Amino acid sequence: MNTHPKAKLGLAGRQKLCELIETGATQRQAAAALGVSPATANKWWRRWRNAAASERMTLRCLHDRCSRPHRSPNELQPTVQQRICEVRRHTGWGPRLIAGVVGRPHSTVHRTLARHGISRPPRPARERVVRYEWPCPGDLLHMDTKRYARFDSPGHALTGDRSRTGRRREAGYEFAHSIVDDRSRLAYVELHPNERAATVVGFVERALAFFDSHAIEVKRLMTDNAFAYTKSSALAQLLAARRIRHLRTRAYRPQTNGKVERFQQTMSREWAYGLTYGSSADRSKALAHWVRYYNEQRPHSSIGDRPPISRVHDVSGQDN
Repeated sequence: MNTHPKAKLGLAGRQKLCELIETGATQRQAAAALGVSPATANKWWRRWRNAAASERMTLRCLHDRCSRPHRSPNELQPTVQQRICEVRRHTGWGPRLIAGVVGRPHSTVHRTLARHGISRPPRPARERVVRYEWPCPGDLLHMDTKRYARFDSPGHALTGDRSRTGRRREAGYEFAHSIVDDRSRLAYVELHPNERAATVVGFVERALAFFDSHAIEVKRLMTDNAFAYTKSSALAQLLAARRIRHLRTRAYRPQTNGKVERFQQTMSREWAYGLTYGSSADRSKALAHWVRYYNEQRPHSSIGDRPPISRVHDVSGQDN
């Protein structure tokens, strides 16, 4: 049932009011008992009294009615409305430009477009979501980087203090290199001053050692098509020596690498921007603690509200 947002009585209250009047109470007494005006009590009592038995049984007579008038003599003629809609569909213009063509106020044009459901362009159809998950930890790792600005003091976005204005010296950026296991969501992250090929190779070596320490045999590594990933002979040799297959996402298709993309959103929200740090150096010091919390304690909704470490050796999902 659609109830007016400021209505004091819901459906049960309206029924109670009518029952009080039926049992002998006056309309004024029933109104006082339920905290409404006598006019409101009279309206619902009249609707109840004049309703058919079927409407009383379903309480249909106590529903709010549409407030639209039965007649709208000042409404635009159908031919004018059709002309406005034709201009909209042909040009895609907004109300002000269409008003100049049809000779009507732009507010009238807007109401006409809204009435016909074309005041806004239709949203494109969303693609069907394709979800996948490899059966064992290490079957597939996802890798990506995320850039964060360095700073010497927190800005107004966190402190709310806009009194300190002026140009701050350029502090540069730092890059969070991340690898996430497809099955368990176990993550490994390092901060580096760049995303060059040599940095990436060193990071991957230490990440593979991290997964080895958890007895995870890595078989595949997925990255996007960044130059440091696709043109690095050192990275290719490292993966070949470990017999790890290098998979690449399709161009302009980050959804394929969605698990690490989603991890970076969580990392940004909870670690990078979720707290107020005195400087980016303080933020960097907190990263190891947050990653350990993410892996060992934080519940992950996509794996049954369990931390990623619980899935590392529980391949069957039967452990409690």
